[in-house]
Amino acid sequence: MILFSTYYKTPIGTAKIVGDENGIQSVSVLDEDIDTSKEIPDCLQDCVTQLNDYFKGNRTNFNLKLNPQGTDFQKKVWTELLQIPYNKTRTYLEQSKALGDVKAIRAVASANGKNPIWIIIPCHRVIGSDGSLTGYAGGIWRKKWLLAHENPIKQQTLF
Repeated sequence: MILFSTYYKTPIGTAKIVGDENGIQSVSVLDEDIDTSKEIPDCLQDCVTQLNDYFKGNRTNFNLKLNPQGTDFQKKVWTELLQIPYNKTRTYLEQSKALGDVKAIRAVASANGKNPIWIIIPCHRVIGSDGSLTGYAGGIWRKKWLLAHENPIKQQTLF
């Protein structure tokens, strides 16, 4: 199979999306400013559309065929990440418990850090036990932005 890639500008940087007919293999956000691709391969079009909807605030979950490449353990961790609802967070300890091994917290954190499909597999929703925004491959500022995007503070009306 030939892997295809495309670029899509987001509010947190240019997303590079890679995949084929078997699914999306990776979504990463680059620091370089690259224009959105003029032609998007058919197999990546849904991903671009759904990411666009997400960033506009019109999508809270993704419905895409995913094909991340990793070890069996990493895939298990990434599958568990998909269980964290939009607008919610979970600690690394809670993530380890959900996977059935509280002692695997470091391995779980390491697998989170190797998640190749940012945003869609929501590793940004995992935080430190003290509520700190620890560890995000794309930078803590992006993690903070994504969490704020998913949980905007609503201004209360006075009357």
